[in-house]
Amino acid sequence: MQRYFPQAEYDARWVKVGAELKRRGLATAVIWGRSGGNYERCSDVLYLTGYYGTGSGQGLDTPLTTARSFASVIFAADETPELMADDPGPNPALLATDRVGWSRNTIQGTADVLKRRGVKGPVALVGSDFLPMKYWAMLQAATPGIEWRIEDDLVRTVRLIKSPRELAALRHGGETVSRALTKLVEGLLVGKSEAEAAGEAAREVVRGGGHVHMIPVSHGDLIHYFVRDPLAGYSHDKPKDGDLVRGWVYGPMFQGYWLDPGRTAVTGRRPTNSQKDLVEACANVVDTLIAGIKPGVLLADLAREGDRLIQAAGGEKDQAAEKFPLYGHGLGLFFEKPYISTSMGEAGDVFQEGMVMGVEAFLARSGVGAAGFEQNVIVGKDGAELLTTTPMLWW
Repeated sequence: MQRYFPQAEYDARWVKVGAELKRRGLATAVIWGRSGGNYERCSDVLYLTGYYGTGSGQGLDTPLTTARSFASVIFAADETPELMADDPGPNPALLATDRVGWSRNTIQGTADVLKRRGVKGPVALVGSDFLPMKYWAMLQAATPGIEWRIEDDLVRTVRLIKSPRELAALRHGGETVSRALTKLVEGLLVGKSEAEAAGEAAREVVRGGGHVHMIPVSHGDLIHYFVRDPLAGYSHDKPKDGDLVRGWVYGPMFQGYWLDPGRTAVTGRRPTNSQKDLVEACANVVDTLIAGIKPGVLLADLAREGDRLIQAAGGEKDQAAEKFPLYGHGLGLFFEKPYISTSMGEAGDVFQEGMVMGVEAFLARSGVGAAGFEQNVIVGKDGAELLTTTPMLWW
């Protein structure tokens, strides 16, 4: 087993993060990650060092262990990052740095490294959005000479534009998730239970080297809910012939890189005219927005076009549309900024070559049901490159 990314890639990442740290007027950062089976917040530590811990059970502190699954990177510009791992003796062949320690209490272990290095004054903290309050209190108490400054987007800012090697990983992941989503839709179309169809999709993800975060499925009388069974994401119910069916597959599909496409269809492939109009109108919103993606285009402008298209198609909302008031989001080592949204986006955000985006839309019609679609794309110099190739329409 060897690293997917060469050392030169990590070296380049360290230079960019170091430059961003200096730009913010800081010399040192402590960058937290949480792994142990949870992929949502492993991103920055994984990006900088290649480390992913396997010690699950976060929050279940014992007299021997504290902060299991939490690891940190002590980062100073122009220095090799120092990893404080929660696993004993991680495989060095998988790590980008040779400055590696481990602790049964990574909060205290990190504080000890800072003390040994004589770090005082302002220090960036990356990870305040998921580091539990009790660990934050421990860290503050153990570092009285440090003035902590929250800089959660320090590494994420650098990760926004993907390298050629990252884009290759995402293309690999796109092939995997497309096969999985196709299996999901095919199963639902012939009336398999949501669980059976999701199981076939999950098999494709695992075969491709990925991990399932969630396979949200709904159909028929409960199509206005994003999922029939919120606990699993899929139920043991079987769609009937003529039911609207909707499903997503999302998670880290390859090397930790996330994708999340979704589709809507009709079981039996014989939609009524009203079902066909609804599904095709929703799919058209996504296709039209993707056609408008180019470097330099303001995300807010595309979001306004999305609003116009939805209103022209009827403008009704289901639970998914209320949950996700956006037309897309960044993708990388998790669901990320920026947002294509008139309410969630930030003024001035523009598409840039090398960004990876999800583009999505939801539409409901009273008496008919609800539809949703999502595609994943790379922003290229001349437009969007499609990563997810599962058919949009199934008739």
